[in-house]
Amino acid sequence: MAGKAAKVAKSVVNAIGEYQYPWREKLTKYKDELSKGVWGYWELGAWKPLGISARRRARLRKEVLLAGEDWPYDPERKEMRTKRKGHKVDRIAAEKRARTAELMKSMPQKLLDYKKRRWEKKMKEEDSKAAKG
Repeated sequence: MAGKAAKVAKSVVNAIGEYQYPWREKLTKYKDELSKGVWGYWELGAWKPLGISARRRARLRKEVLLAGEDWPYDPERKEMRTKRKGHKVDRIAAEKRARTAELMKSMPQKLLDYKKRRWEKKMKEEDSKAAKG
Protein backbone atom coordinates (compact mmCIF):
# COMPACT_ATOMS: atom_id res chain seq x y z
CA MET A 1 0.00 0.00 0.00
CA ALA A 2 2.80 2.39 0.91
CA GLY A 3 4.56 1.69 -2.36
CA LYS A 4 1.42 2.54 -4.30
CA ALA A 5 1.01 5.88 -2.49
CA ALA A 6 4.64 6.76 -3.13
CA LYS A 7 4.22 5.89 -6.79
CA VAL A 8 1.14 8.10 -7.07
CA ALA A 9 2.91 10.97 -5.30
CA LYS A 10 5.90 10.59 -7.60
CA SER A 11 3.71 10.65 -10.71
CA VAL A 12 1.96 13.80 -9.43
CA VAL A 13 5.33 15.51 -8.84
CA ASN A 14 6.46 14.53 -12.35
CA ALA A 15 3.23 15.80 -13.87
CA ILE A 16 3.57 19.12 -12.04
CA GLY A 17 7.26 19.41 -12.96
CA GLU A 18 6.60 18.69 -16.63
CA TYR A 19 3.57 20.97 -16.84
CA GLN A 20 4.19 24.23 -18.65
CA TYR A 21 1.77 27.09 -18.74
CA PRO A 22 0.45 27.33 -22.33
CA TRP A 23 1.31 31.02 -22.68
CA ARG A 24 1.61 31.03 -26.47
CA GLU A 25 -1.98 29.87 -26.93
CA LYS A 26 -3.22 32.27 -24.24
CA LEU A 27 -1.29 35.14 -25.82
CA THR A 28 -2.82 34.53 -29.23
CA LYS A 29 -6.27 34.11 -27.68
CA TYR A 30 -6.18 37.36 -25.67
CA LYS A 31 -4.01 39.45 -28.01
CA ASP A 32 -6.82 41.84 -28.99
CA GLU A 33 -8.06 42.09 -25.42
CA LEU A 34 -4.58 42.85 -24.01
CA SER A 35 -3.96 45.60 -26.55
CA LYS A 36 -7.03 47.51 -25.33
CA GLY A 37 -5.41 48.44 -22.03
CA VAL A 38 -4.29 47.11 -18.69
CA TRP A 39 -7.50 47.42 -16.69
CA GLY A 40 -10.17 48.01 -19.29
CA TYR A 41 -11.36 50.53 -21.84
CA TRP A 42 -14.15 52.96 -22.66
CA GLU A 43 -16.56 51.84 -25.33
CA LEU A 44 -19.51 54.03 -26.35
CA GLY A 45 -19.34 55.94 -23.08
CA ALA A 46 -19.32 52.84 -20.90
CA TRP A 47 -16.34 51.30 -19.07
CA LYS A 48 -15.67 47.72 -20.08
CA PRO A 49 -13.30 45.55 -18.06
CA LEU A 50 -10.92 43.25 -19.89
CA GLY A 51 -12.01 39.75 -20.82
CA ILE A 52 -9.04 38.39 -18.84
CA SER A 53 -8.66 38.91 -15.11
CA ALA A 54 -5.72 40.84 -13.66
CA ARG A 55 -4.39 37.70 -11.99
CA ARG A 56 -4.43 35.73 -15.23
CA ARG A 57 -2.98 38.69 -17.13
CA ALA A 58 -0.14 38.92 -14.59
CA ARG A 59 0.56 35.19 -14.87
CA LEU A 60 0.58 35.34 -18.65
CA ARG A 61 2.92 38.35 -18.54
CA LYS A 62 5.26 36.56 -16.14
CA GLU A 63 5.41 33.43 -18.28
CA VAL A 64 6.07 35.42 -21.45
CA LEU A 65 8.88 37.38 -19.78
CA LEU A 66 10.39 34.20 -18.29
CA ALA A 67 10.45 32.67 -21.75
CA GLY A 68 12.56 35.62 -22.93
CA GLU A 69 9.89 37.20 -25.12
CA ASP A 70 8.96 40.86 -24.90
CA TRP A 71 5.67 42.10 -23.44
CA PRO A 72 4.38 45.10 -25.44
CA TYR A 73 1.11 45.48 -23.52
CA ASP A 74 2.40 47.42 -20.50
CA PRO A 75 1.43 51.10 -20.44
CA GLU A 76 4.27 53.59 -20.76
CA ARG A 77 5.63 54.75 -17.45
CA LYS A 78 4.93 58.28 -16.30
CA GLU A 79 7.63 60.70 -15.28
CA MET A 80 8.65 60.56 -11.67
CA ARG A 81 7.18 63.22 -9.42
CA THR A 82 9.50 66.11 -8.72
CA LYS A 83 7.43 67.48 -5.87
CA ARG A 84 9.66 68.35 -2.97
CA LYS A 85 9.21 66.98 0.49
CA GLY A 86 8.91 69.27 3.47
CA HIS A 87 6.87 72.30 4.41
CA LYS A 88 6.24 75.03 1.87
CA VAL A 89 6.65 77.69 4.59
CA ASP A 90 10.26 76.65 5.20
CA ARG A 91 11.10 76.74 1.50
CA ILE A 92 9.47 80.15 1.01
CA ALA A 93 11.25 81.54 4.08
CA ALA A 94 14.62 80.48 2.66
CA GLU A 95 13.78 82.04 -0.72
CA LYS A 96 12.70 85.27 1.01
CA ARG A 97 15.94 85.44 2.99
CA ALA A 98 17.97 84.96 -0.19
CA ARG A 99 15.98 87.65 -2.01
CA THR A 100 16.35 90.06 0.93
CA ALA A 101 20.13 89.54 0.95
CA GLU A 102 20.20 90.23 -2.80
CA LEU A 103 18.15 93.42 -2.42
CA MET A 104 20.27 94.66 0.50
CA LYS A 105 23.29 94.78 -1.83
CA SER A 106 21.58 97.47 -3.90
CA MET A 107 20.19 99.33 -0.86
CA PRO A 108 22.93 102.04 -0.53
CA GLN A 109 22.39 103.16 -4.13
CA LYS A 110 18.62 103.16 -3.64
CA LEU A 111 18.98 105.35 -0.52
CA LEU A 112 21.17 107.82 -2.40
CA ASP A 113 18.63 107.99 -5.25
CA TYR A 114 15.81 108.54 -2.73
CA LYS A 115 17.67 111.35 -0.97
CA LYS A 116 18.45 112.96 -4.31
CA ARG A 117 14.80 112.82 -5.41
CA ARG A 118 13.64 114.28 -2.07
CA TRP A 119 16.22 117.10 -2.34
CA GLU A 120 15.16 117.85 -5.96
CA LYS A 121 11.49 117.90 -4.93
CA LYS A 122 12.29 120.27 -2.05
CA MET A 123 14.28 122.58 -4.33
CA LYS A 124 11.46 122.55 -6.87
CA GLU A 125 8.91 123.52 -4.19
CA GLU A 126 11.16 126.32 -2.93
CA ASP A 127 11.59 127.62 -6.48
CA SER A 128 7.82 127.57 -7.08
CA LYS A 129 7.24 129.44 -3.75
CA ALA A 130 9.88 132.01 -4.65
CA ALA A 131 8.34 132.51 -8.10
CA LYS A 132 4.84 133.03 -6.63
CA GLY A 133 5.86 135.30 -3.77
